[in-house]
Amino acid sequence: MKRFKEFISEGSYPFWVKAATAAMVLKIRNLSKQIENENDPVKQNKLISRQNNLLSYIDGLGIAVSTDDKKLMSRMKSIGKQS
Repeated sequence: MKRFKEFISEGSYPFWVKAATAAMVLKIRNLSKQIENENDPVKQNKLISRQNNLLSYIDGLGIAVSTDDKKLMSRMKSIGKQS
């Protein structure tokens, strides 16, 4: 696993992509812990839904970065501002 310092300094990705990804990873970890500790299945499903939302956003960023798609990248940035 890479350290945060190595992650931030690698590649030529915009800083907002790196910061947004790091923040989402922390949120996903937090949601995982909440899911494990929750006994109510309905609340668990809502937490899993939120977690899946974040994972889909990370996937979209990964596709935008790897294909160098500027239009998709700007769309991901605007979605990130909404959440």
